[in-house]
Amino acid sequence: MDRAATSARIAALIEPFNKKGIAIASETRFTDDLEFDSLTVMDFVAAIEDEFDIIISMNQQAEIETYGQLVDAVVKLQG
Repeated sequence: MDRAATSARIAALIEPFNKKGIAIASETRFTDDLEFDSLTVMDFVAAIEDEFDIIISMNQQAEIETYGQLVDAVVKLQG
């Protein structure tokens, strides 16, 4: 799956978690812009893992701060 298709699927997954309706861009930060707390992050990561049938390790999660970084990580994990 290419980056654009992956991004579209992640954008659909983020919708229910985006309580303030923030416009999502590559540089959108989960904690700063979207105000995700740790529980929201865990729920969102679980949704992504289920959707793409991947595992995002805790170390990888700690390095992902922006939407663009997440898309890149999911693309890479899919092979």
